[in-house]
Amino acid sequence: MKDIFTPADEASGTPENPYVRQLTEAGVPPELHAGLAAHGVGNLVERMGIRFLEMSPERLVATMPVEGNEQVAGILHGGAHLVLAETLGSFGAGLHAGPGRHAVGIEISATHHRSVSSGLVTGTATALHLGRTLTTHEVVMTDEQGRRLSTARITNMLRGNR
Repeated sequence: MKDIFTPADEASGTPENPYVRQLTEAGVPPELHAGLAAHGVGNLVERMGIRFLEMSPERLVATMPVEGNEQVAGILHGGAHLVLAETLGSFGAGLHAGPGRHAVGIEISATHHRSVSSGLVTGTATALHLGRTLTTHEVVMTDEQGRRLSTARITNMLRGNR
């Protein structure tokens, strides 16, 4: 199994990253591109319109548009909240895990506080625990006025690559 930190072309000594466009459009800082060379940010992140603003194991911030991610009642789908939360928590765990290890989600939960029908949602993940084998992040989603929309918690297990 490959981790997200192994360059796509180790033999040449220069990482060839097939995901440069995807990483750039998602707002991933250039210094993290080599670490995400094997997988990019994932097609779901791209489809949901998630854009990273900050990325570190301790704190991650990203936005996601409501438009295109609504449920039939015209409000942001509850599953979209969880996609944003899992994206942020999993990337934070992967950054903490580092080369030779990967993160596997083992638990996620969310409480929805209010709905939103337009604009951008901002998710802010804060590390609650960054251990040797487990990480836990709290993710708060807010609307453009800064009102809390939902609160999620995600725990990832860190494993060595095979």
